[in-house]
Amino acid sequence: MPHVWRKLLGGLGALLASGTAIGWIYGRPEIGLLVAALGALGWHVYKLLAFDRALRTQDFEAFRFGDGIWEQIFARFAFHSERSQRHKLRYRQLLKEIRKSTDAMPDGAVVIDNENQIVMCNKAAKLLAGLRPKKDRGQRVDNILRDPELTELLRSGDSERSIDIASPVRVGDWLNCRVVPYGVDQKMLVLRDVTERLRLNKMRRDFVANASHELRSPLTVITGYLDSLADEEGLSEWRIPITQMQSQARRMNMIISELLELSRLESAGRAGTANLVDVAALVAATRKAFASRQGVAEIRTESDPDLRIRGNVTQIESVITNLVSNAIRHTDADGVITVRWEASGNAAALTVEDTGEGIAAEHIPRVTERFFRVDRGRSRDDGGVGLGLAIVKHILSRHDAELSIDSVVGEGSTFRCKFPRARVVVASPDAEEPRSARA
Repeated sequence: MPHVWRKLLGGLGALLASGTAIGWIYGRPEIGLLVAALGALGWHVYKLLAFDRALRTQDFEAFRFGDGIWEQIFARFAFHSERSQRHKLRYRQLLKEIRKSTDAMPDGAVVIDNENQIVMCNKAAKLLAGLRPKKDRGQRVDNILRDPELTELLRSGDSERSIDIASPVRVGDWLNCRVVPYGVDQKMLVLRDVTERLRLNKMRRDFVANASHELRSPLTVITGYLDSLADEEGLSEWRIPITQMQSQARRMNMIISELLELSRLESAGRAGTANLVDVAALVAATRKAFASRQGVAEIRTESDPDLRIRGNVTQIESVITNLVSNAIRHTDADGVITVRWEASGNAAALTVEDTGEGIAAEHIPRVTERFFRVDRGRSRDDGGVGLGLAIVKHILSRHDAELSIDSVVGEGSTFRCKFPRARVVVASPDAEEPRSARA
């Protein structure tokens, strides 16, 4: 038992014993005990009221010296109060340093809670998005930055995904938005000005589209003359060079067509959902088209005829054609290519699997880049130009789908296109109209 407790209890016991003894002298020991108890109670009530007054006035002179229970209470209170002040000062200093560091960032940073309410933001967020650090605190950020894609991003909390939204401050400017985890039950919305990047991308797309379009006219003239020369009987010694030129002209025409298609895809928005795409029929038609060629690997198909998606028929057909064509180029004639169209949970997946040469792990992240070819020499000989998978990536992006690639060198590759539940439709055998996939 602490010394102060022993002293308190000992003093209280002595007071009660003294009161009882005095009362016994006068023949009423119980009265003496009661008076002593009331006296002890009154003393401590007086000390309690004095301590309450000291708390309000911050004048603790009456409690600074001594070793009684109330002096001990004040000493403990003062210790915790000073420690709290030190922690508060340290917290304020840390918060000030954090604010200085975030204000030095060129990107906007908005700390939000689980309800998407603004906790704090830096100066860059004020400049980029027009946020007011004090007035907007506690407001929902999606009520200030009104954009459906941003609302969906905040709801999902996907830190791997980013979106571009129009700037609410300057017309024609664009902001890239990303949500990252931050603290306990908090996240940070990072805003970056990508106006210049998007402007340069648009200039690049316009240049590629215009250049490709302008190249078509002279290429058509050249191709026409080459076809005429190929039909001339007196130019037998030029037959091989003319054939090679025709082959290269066809290859150039294919590059131009694919560049124009890429430019259209990059400038287009999301694919509509009004049209239903019979993917199983497209898979069957693609197999029939490629199977008739000489030296092509065996193509097998496994399709669910009742499974369809909402999107653009021509573009989905382009996805299937490009994936199968890519598999054919990298699979020997004695190999096997399997095309599957099947349900995947509440979604749907188009899978093209081959037993070809495979792709090294370091090349997989780059195979969807423009003109990227793992084996440049082979791709040039068989007509590949390195744009097919880039087209596939952009088409899938327009259809809210994802492309995943698994490959082992020497064993083959698997390209998997996963379409979201919102675009999947299952044809009901007992009804005329198809029904949407449900959870």
